[in-house]
Amino acid sequence: MSRALLVSTLILFGALTASALWHDGYLGIFAIAWQSFAGAQLFADLVIALVLVLIWLWHDARKIGRNPWPWLIATLATGGFGPLLYLLTRRSATPPL
Repeated sequence: MSRALLVSTLILFGALTASALWHDGYLGIFAIAWQSFAGAQLFADLVIALVLVLIWLWHDARKIGRNPWPWLIATLATGGFGPLLYLLTRRSATPPL
């Protein structure tokens, strides 16, 4: 994946997250999940997607010799920031030719 795309996504997602935190607070981000079935469905979809990412991240980190725990904890604590930072700092298991 392109490093520029990852950095751009991280910056834009960070700006959106900072805006949401400023406007609604940390708990306010989760409040919408309990206001309607649509919010609950969106939250459940996010949880499923992040669990799949956590499983992939665990296997990928172990395969290339990285400790997966910091990335798993970062994902659980910050959501999408963990996998984005993992991908940004990931090096291939085999050296480039």
